[in-house]
Amino acid sequence: MNKTSALEQELSHAIKELVRSSCSSKETSPSLCPVSLVTAEWPLGNLDYWERFIRDEYDKALSSQSNNLWKFWSNTNTKITWIDLCSWDGHKREQALRCIKSAPNRFALALVCRRLNDWVPQVRQAASEVLSKIVTNTDKSDVVDAVFFTLSLWSSWKRIDEKSKNTLLEIITTTRLLDELKLNLIASPTGPLSSIFSQIARKSAIDHYLVEIANRAVQPSLRAKVYRCLFSNKVSWFNGRKWQWTDIRYCQGHEAPVISARPLTIHVPLILLLKSAANDRSSIVRRVAAEVLIRELKNLSDESVPLAEQLSLDRSNAVAERGKFALRKIAGDTLF
Repeated sequence: MNKTSALEQELSHAIKELVRSSCSSKETSPSLCPVSLVTAEWPLGNLDYWERFIRDEYDKALSSQSNNLWKFWSNTNTKITWIDLCSWDGHKREQALRCIKSAPNRFALALVCRRLNDWVPQVRQAASEVLSKIVTNTDKSDVVDAVFFTLSLWSSWKRIDEKSKNTLLEIITTTRLLDELKLNLIASPTGPLSSIFSQIARKSAIDHYLVEIANRAVQPSLRAKVYRCLFSNKVSWFNGRKWQWTDIRYCQGHEAPVISARPLTIHVPLILLLKSAANDRSSIVRRVAAEVLIRELKNLSDESVPLAEQLSLDRSNAVAERGKFALRKIAGDTLF
């Protein structure tokens, strides 16, 4: 039996237990209900599949319970739980959102965030209205995991609007969560951290952490991304796609990426940034330093020579070639 099949069986059993147990109450099921316990440590990948699976298994469990002839005296009206976030019925999804006081785990919170892209406008509105309350009452580590998962995907969401995006960004860039987000960005070794960082950096609240992230982040590509932002004094992010005609006569065109940007609210001296990036442990970051050095030679005067010499001796050929080019350019400018 593979891992997915084992998870399916475990979740199916938990859903049946939920239907049979007192967790099916008028309020959202408590954090100790069977499904909450099973999904507490689940990875958040492939959430669309698990949402469909929960929906189908929950419907089957409810049908089996109501068709039991020995239970004819029981109340067969389905009561709202957080599992109804997966329901086919938009009214139930909206009711589930309005019943939830806090998410029992990161899996449930990720489902709440997915409702910002729901196909029913009223459900999207409800998700936007209750999100702040739910996030505030949910464990910070669960919030950070769910936020990272959401930000890695929402550029592909077609129904979420800018207002809902701003609602989530305003919530996560509060003092309570921003430190946790920063620590996760620094400590995470894998994942699309550069794109996640870009989305968080749509809000200026993170600007004062940029130097720390550039120096301490484990993932080299994230350090390189943050250094580029500091060198250019702006941050940019992918903001979806927009249809662009190439030949309207023949109805030909394609979806072009939309890139948005904002200036940083902090300024770090160029020479300090260059020295820090040039001494980074990754050649990806040192290459950024070499590129900026070449571009900024005229603004560095005598300070450019030792940096160019250091980079020209780099163990990475890509960095060393740029360092040598900078030295040749400095020599050429000196001659003329």
